[in-house]
Amino acid sequence: MKNILKDLRRKDHKHYLGGLDVFRYIGPGLLVTVGFIDPGNWASNFAAGSEFGYSLLWVVTLSTIMLIVLQHNVAHLGIVTGLCLSEAATQYAPKWVARPILATAVMASISTSLAEILGGAIALQMLLNIPIAWGAVLTTVFVFIMLFTNSYKKIERSIIAFVSVIGLSFIYELFLVHINWPLALEGWVKPSFPQGGMLIIMSVLGAVVMPHNLFLHSEVIQSHQYNKKDDASIQKVLKYELFDTLFSMIVGWAINSAMILLAATTFYREGVHVEELQQAKALLEPLLGNSAAVIFALALLMAGISSTITSGMAAGSIFAGIFKEPYHIKDIHSQVGVVLSLGIALLLIFFIGDPFKGLLISQMVLSIQLPFTVFLQVGLTSSSKVMGKYANSKWSSGVLYTIAGVVTILNIMLLISGLS
Repeated sequence: MKNILKDLRRKDHKHYLGGLDVFRYIGPGLLVTVGFIDPGNWASNFAAGSEFGYSLLWVVTLSTIMLIVLQHNVAHLGIVTGLCLSEAATQYAPKWVARPILATAVMASISTSLAEILGGAIALQMLLNIPIAWGAVLTTVFVFIMLFTNSYKKIERSIIAFVSVIGLSFIYELFLVHINWPLALEGWVKPSFPQGGMLIIMSVLGAVVMPHNLFLHSEVIQSHQYNKKDDASIQKVLKYELFDTLFSMIVGWAINSAMILLAATTFYREGVHVEELQQAKALLEPLLGNSAAVIFALALLMAGISSTITSGMAAGSIFAGIFKEPYHIKDIHSQVGVVLSLGIALLLIFFIGDPFKGLLISQMVLSIQLPFTVFLQVGLTSSSKVMGKYANSKWSSGVLYTIAGVVTILNIMLLISGLS
């Protein structure tokens, strides 16, 4: 009888551990989430909430759904092939297609790094009154130290900690305001197009799906040595990857929604339109108190640092992939990619007179490059030569190409609006 009870307890323990096993796979998706809550998103979300209240919350919902589909798809590429998007493009796409797209992806990563470093610099200016240029230097130096001295696992844990700080900061901020939840729920699910709101709608949608995140996810998904040779193992990893992506993107959805909620319940109610992040912090102080303003700036600093780290990693992955190599910070090609992205971005910041305008220009550069990366990805994941039996079905390919088309149209419209 005792032996039977021991066996039952052992089985229950194994079942319990099996249930918790899913948490071992959480991590890669959260690194992607960082790009989903970067300083560019902050600017778009606070503009949306301050000008239109709760009515544009649906844009965050729609953009998150599109992001889940695309990131889940590119993660499949990494798991099944053992290659990141850059490596797969180099190996399977014609050179005349792959080389220009990957070259522009490196340039887009520089533009991304510029926005992320600027975000950290703006936060340091808010907190310590450090000039933007010096704040950019400090942010970049700190990120270089993180990338060149820490293993991937340590960076992953740091990113999770940063995302947690950002999330907790907005939870605290939301406790200080009164939210009209019925209106908020309606805003999340009911599309509306208020007059003069198209530019902000496109900004929120266009800033969510970013080219460097597609390259990054296909790379970091392999950091846990996910790619397996047998079908059973691949199917298991694909299932856990979906949980990681869903969980991480929902975290991003919640944080982005919290930004709009905060702006709607403070600035919109007061009739104030937020046009730059420094303005948002200055306006929060008299409305919610000094502690709320400081926490806002601290969360922005965490977002700036963490998104700069992932931007550097993505650049390293793209550049190394051109030489058919995976990302590794001790590899010379990965190092060159990181230094190019962060170094050039830092130099450009010294020539930018208006930081907020710099954020807008960086988003426009991403708008030009993104469609090429998305269509390259869907083409590769739809190819049986690349993915074997795990290639996208006709229905999946149709959905993915539709999303790619929508993203392309939105980004072209955003680009035209920015130039006009």
